[in-house]
This record gives sequence, structure tokens and C-alpha cells, in this order.
Amino acid sequence: MDERTRLRLDVSYDGTGFSGWAAQPTRRTVAGVLVETLDLVLGAGTATGLTVAGRTDAGVHATGQVCHLDLPTTVWREREGQLLRRLARLLPTDVRIRAITEVPAEFDARFSATFRRYEYRVTDAPYGADPLRRHEILAWPKPLDVDALNDAAAGLVGEHDFAAYCRRKENATTLREVTRLEWRRAPDGVLVATVQADAFCQAMVRSLVGAMLVAGDGRRPVEWPASLLARRERSSEVTVAPAHGLTLVAVGYPDDPAEYARRADLTRRLRVPAEA
Repeated sequence: MDERTRLRLDVSYDGTGFSGWAAQPTRRTVAGVLVETLDLVLGAGTATGLTVAGRTDAGVHATGQVCHLDLPTTVWREREGQLLRRLARLLPTDVRIRAITEVPAEFDARFSATFRRYEYRVTDAPYGADPLRRHEILAWPKPLDVDALNDAAAGLVGEHDFAAYCRRKENATTLREVTRLEWRRAPDGVLVATVQADAFCQAMVRSLVGAMLVAGDGRRPVEWPASLLARRERSSEVTVAPAHGLTLVAVGYPDDPAEYARRADLTRRLRVPAEA
């Protein structure tokens, strides 16, 4: 077998026109577009093992997505100087590969990750979202109190069973550790929620946002989102916030490449991360 080289790809995309990350035979997806373009540039099947850090749902955006793939070392050596520009010319404008980096074979975009960080954007302006930003900002019909949003967020930080906020998958745990959850109002008036955890269950981020928003506009007490953590199944009271306000902004990895394999082994033993 030919020697192969592992490559890390840093990817951004506007999720509006995609049915999520994962390849689907009859739908346009980010993975499908990437594989199609890689096959066009390198030859069908030359790039193998495309693996992503977080399989985003339909309509979710990314500025800091990470994936890896393997190429025959001879092909990589021949193409490394011009591969990024060739892909840029052929990829559709709503997805960009921003960097291609050679990494150790032990690097796993999914299992070596130490955290995923998302941002969710909401406007409570009476006129709604700016037309040029309507695909990345949710227009909320009621005024929102930043202090109330942060009070609601505080009770959700830490390691908890987030079953009330997850679409449960068979044999998958809903135990997660949220290390950062906070709201701020940007200078343009847009409210930005930053949510960071070791991993997320499917729809977890948007469910958390949906619960916090009704506390932020006064329809629920600020203690309500945290009170749902006592439940062991998904709460029908939680409305999942729309996908278009959510962006994956960063994925973290160990600083020392020697830790990639250890981190991957640990993650596999703990859980199988699902979509956020």
C-alpha cells in the first residue's frame, strides 16, 4: 500500500444552501461538495477518510470547522504548493477551505478535539434582522435582557446530563460538560451567545438557546432552563432555536501533537459525539 499523509482542513461555510454536513445521496451537503471537488482536482477516490470535528445540521454555518483526510504522500508532495488555490477556484462560493496542514497520522478531527465552540446571534431590534445578515441572525419578537440571559446561562455551565436538551440516540450518552456559556450585546446591538463544551448532543446548542431566550424575554423565570436538567428525557417544553442563527466558530485540540492519540482514545471510551 502506498504511503499516505494525513491533512487537516480548516473549513468555513454558509449553511443556508446545505442540508447539513454529512453526505446524502439526493441532497447538497458540505461533505458531498468537498468530496466532489477533491475528486475533480485529484482524481476519484484519491482523497480518503474525510472526517469532521462536528457534523452540523442543515442551515448551520461554520467559520472554524475542522476535518481531516488522507492522501497518497506522492500526490501531496506534488500538489501541496498549489492545492489550496486549485480547490478555491472550483469550490462553490458558499464553502471555503481556508488552510490545509500536514498533521501526524494520529490526529483525528473528531476524536482528538478537546472542545467545540459555537456562537448564536439574535437581534431584538423592533425592525428585525438587517437584510444582509438575515441568514446568520435570528430576529426575536420581544425585547431581551442580557442580565436575565446570563443568569439563565449560569445554571447550565458544568457537567450535567443534558437529556432534556438532546435528541437521544440509542447507546449514546447525554452527559456533557459545558465549559463556557455567556451572552453579550455587540456594539451593533446584536446579542451573541457563546457556547463551548467538550462535545454536544444533536440539537443541544439550539435547544439551550431556545430555553434561554424565553427566560431572557421574561416569559420564563431565569431558573427554568437549569431546572430541566433534572429530567432524563427530552423536554417537549423546549423549542429548538432556528438553525440559521448558529455558527461553529472554533474546535480545540491538544497543544502537543503527541497528545492527539491519547485524547482520541479517551474520547472514544467516554462517548461517541453527535451533531450539535
